[in-house]
Amino acid sequence: MDPKALGSHIRRLRREAGLSQAELAGADLSPSYVSLVEAGKRTPSAEVLSQFAERLHCEPGELIRHVDHVDVQDLELDLRYAEMALNNGDREGALSSFRSVQEKAPKAEHPDIWYRAEWGVSRCLELSGRLEEAVEHYEGLHQDSLRFPDRVASLAHVVPLCRCYRELGDLSYAIGLAENVLNELDSLNIPPTLHSVEIASTLVGLYYERGDLSRAAYLASQTIERAQKIEDRKALGAVYWNASVVMSQQGRRADALLLIERALAIYSEGDDERALARLRNAYAGLLLRTDQPDAQTAKELLDQAAQSLSRSGNNVDLAYCETSMARAHLLLGDPDSAVARATHALHLLGSQHRLQSARALTALAAAHLARGDQEAAQAACERGALMLEASEAGRQAGLAWGELGEMLEECGEYERALHAYREGMRCMGWRRTRAISTPSNASAQFS
Repeated sequence: MDPKALGSHIRRLRREAGLSQAELAGADLSPSYVSLVEAGKRTPSAEVLSQFAERLHCEPGELIRHVDHVDVQDLELDLRYAEMALNNGDREGALSSFRSVQEKAPKAEHPDIWYRAEWGVSRCLELSGRLEEAVEHYEGLHQDSLRFPDRVASLAHVVPLCRCYRELGDLSYAIGLAENVLNELDSLNIPPTLHSVEIASTLVGLYYERGDLSRAAYLASQTIERAQKIEDRKALGAVYWNASVVMSQQGRRADALLLIERALAIYSEGDDERALARLRNAYAGLLLRTDQPDAQTAKELLDQAAQSLSRSGNNVDLAYCETSMARAHLLLGDPDSAVARATHALHLLGSQHRLQSARALTALAAAHLARGDQEAAQAACERGALMLEASEAGRQAGLAWGELGEMLEECGEYERALHAYREGMRCMGWRRTRAISTPSNASAQFS
């Protein structure tokens, strides 16, 4: 019997039994699912048909013998092929395959397979730069993990969900999410695991992004201790990675380089091409920010990272690389290439990736200034500062306003420079304590 004939048979038996679709669905299914079955658009599993048979007062065999069951082994094979496609950079093909698996294995009938496919869908969307769609799917996994912890890997989705919110500029929500999960684990006295250490490491990075360096440094030291208690070296590498960024901002450049070199050694042992490339990008960023920048070595690292990310990364990863490459070209005395790289980064990012777009804009501003285009430099820097401020990245916004102030000062626009410096101080937490008279000709606005 084909699905439509089976559906008609179930509908006839339901009506004869005097049941509504909701009554046939019971507590485990939905009336809409019963409607789809009766329309021949869903093929129930043997378990679901047994439930139907009990409510319809017929023998299970009367329904089960008419169904060609979904082969779970075939679904497992489909999932593996989808994973291979994703790993090979075919995100659209992988997305289509994961969704096809979900159609063959509805959530109500094959929850384990459906959730694995949903995890794949979420990752495909994130890697394709469709962050808002990815957040929707990751959030669904997160909410279901709270209701069905045995069915959903309840921690695996937390880091990518925080990552998406960070790129979308919602640092507060990302921090709250990571903190809530870690607090719950602490209340349950669960010992450190790979996932919990990665979440803590991500939280270190989020505090850094927001400008809370003291909190980030404290948490980094705690997380290193946690990571050393588990056997997974990747977790320790992730902690070293984020801790190095914090130390760099604290002015501890030697310690920062030591930690990121340890992280690089650990990641070089594994097979995570994307993570290794992103780490090379971070390492290059540190080399560009030292007291004596090594722009040539940084550029070589970025070239390696770009080659890997063209296969395994997404537009955000490549934009990070392009932004750092812009700063390297600027230090090497090539502002034209720096402008091209920063502009390409903004093109890759589009409109969603607010935090990284702001960084690309500040790099673009510096490149424009080096070329003597003061107006373009000021416009890019102001836009980047406002974008950082809107993302709650207070410390970074303050630094960007400071860069704008320096540019304006170099151009002789002292009153506007003073305004930019004050904006930077405000983002750093400074508040005016007494009234200050402003000259009547002072400009408080940018043209």
